[in-house]
Amino acid sequence: MADIVWDKTAKENFEVILAKIPVFLRSIADKKVSHRAEMNARSDNRSEVSQKDVVDAFFMETPFGFHGPMKIDMEELGIDYEKYGH
Repeated sequence: MADIVWDKTAKENFEVILAKIPVFLRSIADKKVSHRAEMNARSDNRSEVSQKDVVDAFFMETPFGFHGPMKIDMEELGIDYEKYGH
């Protein structure tokens, strides 16, 4: 399959949410969430990471206890995570 590319808005939102993660966890979160987002796209036979892929990846890779602050960060960006089933 071709290299994965990211939708511009999805990548921008990923970067903003990632920047709000404590610095000592940020590199781990970057690797895990970006990898999961790309896996989500590939599992649907797509070569572009969408907003849904990013939202799903954050929910899959973020420990449940941190979902509340993450949801607030998404809401501040205008991301309706509920439309993606979260």
